Amino acid sequence: MIVYESLFGNTREVAEAVRDGVRRARPDADVDCLRVSEAGPEQIGSADLLVVGGPTHMRGMTTRMSRKMGLTAEEKERTEDPAAGHEPDQGAEGPGIRDWFHDIPRDAHGAHAAAFDTRADFRLAGGAAPAIARRLRGHGYDVVAEPEGFIVEDSDGPLRKGEATRAAEWGAGMLDTVGS
Repeated sequence: MIVYESLFGNTREVAEAVRDGVRRARPDADVDCLRVSEAGPEQIGSADLLVVGGPTHMRGMTTRMSRKMGLTAEEKERTEDPAAGHEPDQGAEGPGIRDWFHDIPRDAHGAHAAAFDTRADFRLAGGAAPAIARRLRGHGYDVVAEPEGFIVEDSDGPLRKGEATRAAEWGAGMLDTVGS
């Protein structure tokens, strides 16, 4: 199960690449890729591996305020120049990963998990993945891969060339750590 938060499509693209990498490495795997608003406890409860990802805002996970600020800035940019800015991803206004963690049980009891984020490539940019991994551990998950960051060219994208391929390889590589 891959659960993601995405404002402008970059994190969704990484989540889908991870899904595709898992499917290539294990064609018989049943892999779901869900927006955070679609992933309740009943969807994630039976996953052999839970992969959670989100964008980086202000060096960490998004907040309601940071999502609103990002969406408002992009809307203003598109209003001033319709060719500029990015359209928000479906569900961008909804709850983020931070909120989602409040709604899922803390009883994973060693189930496998991994965390990723999308981030800018500049000094002190930070990343959401380490905080996502900490929350996964706090909910009882065994985090089986180092938290991974995938680079976006601008604060709102697109993904840097080659990052989707790297995400697919990262997803496939996790299967070695969780067994058959």
